[in-house]
Amino acid sequence: MTSNLAAGTPAVSSRRWWTLVTVGLAQLMVVLDATVVNIAMPAAQADLGFSDGDRQWIVTAYSLAFGSLLLLGGRLSDLMGRKRAFIIGLVGFAIASALGGAADSFGTLVAARALQGVFAALLAPTALAMLTTTFTIPKERARAFGVFGAIAGAGGAVGLLLGGFLTEQFDWRWNLYINVVIAVVAIVGAVLFITTPKTTGPRPKLDVPGTVLVSGALFSLVYGFANAETDGWDSPLSWAFLAAAAVLLVVFVLWQRRAAHPLLPLSIILDRNRGAAFISVMIAGAGMFGIFLFVTYYLQASLGYSPQQTGFAFLPMIAMLVLAAQLGTNLLVPRFGPKVMVPFGMTLGAIGMLLLTRLDLDSSYVGNVMPALMVLGFAMGSIMPASMQTATLGVDRAFAGVASATVNTSQQVGGSIGVALLNTLAASAATAYVTDNAPPTPEVLAQAAIQSYQTAYFWGAGFFTVGAVTAALLFRRRNQGLALHHAPEASAEPVLAH
Repeated sequence: MTSNLAAGTPAVSSRRWWTLVTVGLAQLMVVLDATVVNIAMPAAQADLGFSDGDRQWIVTAYSLAFGSLLLLGGRLSDLMGRKRAFIIGLVGFAIASALGGAADSFGTLVAARALQGVFAALLAPTALAMLTTTFTIPKERARAFGVFGAIAGAGGAVGLLLGGFLTEQFDWRWNLYINVVIAVVAIVGAVLFITTPKTTGPRPKLDVPGTVLVSGALFSLVYGFANAETDGWDSPLSWAFLAAAAVLLVVFVLWQRRAAHPLLPLSIILDRNRGAAFISVMIAGAGMFGIFLFVTYYLQASLGYSPQQTGFAFLPMIAMLVLAAQLGTNLLVPRFGPKVMVPFGMTLGAIGMLLLTRLDLDSSYVGNVMPALMVLGFAMGSIMPASMQTATLGVDRAFAGVASATVNTSQQVGGSIGVALLNTLAASAATAYVTDNAPPTPEVLAQAAIQSYQTAYFWGAGFFTVGAVTAALLFRRRNQGLALHHAPEASAEPVLAH
């Protein structure tokens, strides 16, 4: 393997930064799609005439397909070749986006969103896996993951900005059509700049039972939390799906211990550093989706911002996230390691959430909202790049795709858990406030909304606090940032040993 890699290094090396641009475009397309549609939802609902109860399926269809098929998509990229998987994912995502943009009925739009999720499940882990295997020099790897982590963290805010602009200036359908434009550019980049190293040895096989078990488990998990968000935590259906997810995950783990060709070798997730990274990505995902959801509600419903103004309001957060990602991966993470940087980011996240709890109906954007968003942006820029590169460091390149898929799965599951829990807590707080301050006048309802947001922010701060403690306890100490220092692991995995 070492000799094959050395033989292919010059071609990869000369194109590696263009590979980063191409992979970054694909990642941006996948991440922003989770929020860009939210801005377009009211216009789409008015155009296609679906009910408020049906509206959730525009988001749920995508998250169910994406979350349940991520590990399968990651393993398929390992088996079929990453360049091929990447291009197939881009083409499929573009076709699904075009279908959704041209939808003339609610059913067609939901089907298109589900199809987007299917191809996103192939595209997202493939993009991260290509980054993992392309950048093996520690300094360049840190820089590349800084860019990629910034995109992963800021994509949701970019989606709000882009969604507001497209909806107001053009039409809601352009929130889907824009993916076609991005995909075409990324396909050209993939054809020109991405190379596929030659593989030797026996052809790996797909673990079909493991795939069925984990896909069913992830589907049940995402659906259980999504249903709890809409029907409440007293819904028997929600608990039935969550219980099924737990059972299927246990059976999956037992099967992986004896499978001849495991879908996800347990050594990948049982490594202490990688396990800490996966947990950190999950907790950050829960907090991040909560930020976008409730701050968007607050800006539009309480302060009266337009969709486009709401998108622009997140720009300072994006700027701080990018700054933190570059400072962290190039200077701070190599010096202090993830054991310091991830808890630091989590602590900042908790502080930013507590700042948001001070918002009320009379708060100003510059004096109150923007400082909190800037702190949260710096927090996410400190957490995501360090966690993502730690989660994939030292993994045999034959399993880079499925390891990368585990990162995406952690973020997706974290988002589903965070949105469901925070929505439920916020709704309960609003109901309690209205009950205690009856009758429900417009002033009472407006203050109830503020109370609900404050409750969500407070619990979001709790998520980040738990994340800070967990990361501080689990990450191993490292003398030189993210370089490998364990001889057995390095000798077993020459691809990523430096």
